[in-house]
Amino acid sequence: MKILRTTTVLLSLISLSFSHPGQVVTEFDSPSSFTVGLTFDGKNLWMSDYKSDVLICLDPSTGKKIREIPSPGFWPAGLAWDGSYLWNVDSKQQKIFKVDPKDGGILFAVDSPTGNPEGLTWDGQTLWVSDSRDKKIFKIDLSDGTAVKILTAPAQAANGLTFDGTYLWCADRLEDEIYMLDLETGEVLIIFKSPGPYPRGLAFDGEYIRNLDFQNKKIYTLVREDDELFSLEDTRHARVTLTHEVKTSGKGLLRDLNVYCAIPESLPQQDILKIEYSPQSFQTVTDRWDQRFAYFHYKNIKSAAPQQTILNVETKISAITYYIFPDKVGPLSDIPADLREKYTANGSKYCIDDSYIQKLAKDIVDDERNPYWIARRIFDYIRTTLEYKLEGGWNVAPVVLQRGTGSCSEYSFSFIALCRAAGLPARYVGAVVVRGDDASLDEYFHRWPEVYLPNYGWVPVDPQGGDKDLSRDRANSIGRLSNRFLITTQGGGESQYIGWFYNSYETWTADPQVQVNIETFGEWEPVENETVK
Repeated sequence: MKILRTTTVLLSLISLSFSHPGQVVTEFDSPSSFTVGLTFDGKNLWMSDYKSDVLICLDPSTGKKIREIPSPGFWPAGLAWDGSYLWNVDSKQQKIFKVDPKDGGILFAVDSPTGNPEGLTWDGQTLWVSDSRDKKIFKIDLSDGTAVKILTAPAQAANGLTFDGTYLWCADRLEDEIYMLDLETGEVLIIFKSPGPYPRGLAFDGEYIRNLDFQNKKIYTLVREDDELFSLEDTRHARVTLTHEVKTSGKGLLRDLNVYCAIPESLPQQDILKIEYSPQSFQTVTDRWDQRFAYFHYKNIKSAAPQQTILNVETKISAITYYIFPDKVGPLSDIPADLREKYTANGSKYCIDDSYIQKLAKDIVDDERNPYWIARRIFDYIRTTLEYKLEGGWNVAPVVLQRGTGSCSEYSFSFIALCRAAGLPARYVGAVVVRGDDASLDEYFHRWPEVYLPNYGWVPVDPQGGDKDLSRDRANSIGRLSNRFLITTQGGGESQYIGWFYNSYETWTADPQVQVNIETFGEWEPVENETVK
């Protein structure tokens, strides 16, 4: 135990300079080139060598080989520790062996429930085994090896497994990612990139996740949890030009034109460096959601004389990943009263007083009280109920949900309505989007919801973007944003300046027989000659 305590203290001190799940604390070379399985016995690491047919015991702080024992079969793969004994799955014999760690003696054997077993872990009561080809994870009945629960793998290949006392962790060698999974549903909760190109074995040592990489033959010590709520990467330095253009035709004048352009703010993932306005004469106004707008007023615009209102924004935008541990999310009662009142209020697009919305929210949420799982249940309902389709309008939530189709805005209205009806604060944000290349034109824009989670704050949730088959892809729409979005608008709807719109809006009066055409578009231009880390 002295070695373990010394190692834990050392790693804890080293990890102070790191901040979020997946960060590498230490690394060392594997003593073998053919190892795939990994586990921790409370003091030392164990790894399986499929070429030498041995199980190797390692010092967890140095990677130095302490000793080895023969493997029970001839193609040892995943390893697990049950508190007293090792378990090893043999991928060729398709058997799982209980092994005496002293001499390798076989104490018990059971058939694997799957034909291509690889990862293995112990959850405190029984074993879980993964099949990378069939993309499944099985919970095992140890009396006969049959499966008592089958989870769909989070992505393309379920390789290494480990259990941290609350959550299941799975490595995927094709996506080069490591996932934290809900033990009941298999849904991905947290994603981080693996430190190496071929993540295989996983182990939990009581504080850190250990990852064995098959290709570069290293064992990494990774942060499981820390105080940082999110991480940033892939920073984009860009100029974004948002143009609002009004053209008229006919005999008379456009007498009054009021244009409101949302002013983008600096956010955790978004640094606004400079904003230039054209024309330069405007007023700044703020709506009831604390959203600021540049307000432009024009008079007596002649026919065929286009009036342009332009915001030119220089910004640095990063991809953001929130690391949300559901058990760390505070209760609804922890939400500040003023925020809860403001963002659970009704709205004409939400109709949360509608009996259909009230009943549906109760049916979806049922007896769930954790804010994260409330949001997750509603997310799953929206993504499985609605089909993305543009049908020409922004209908109210009850209509959209009963119709079964919707735009991104209608997905947002429906999600927010159900969250608010369940007592969970929700709002939407609107953005200008990179469409393909770094230099691109956006004529469509995008809107998605955010929910307020105690201890985490406002977190993005996009049920329209999360309408995917793989759990990994669904999770990418919860607490994650790429660097493709310049967020301009944060609102709850029915703004006194832009109503239910986002980015920009206008009101006008005109002479008879004057036709008004309005176009709004965003242009992205990369800022060159600068290396952003």
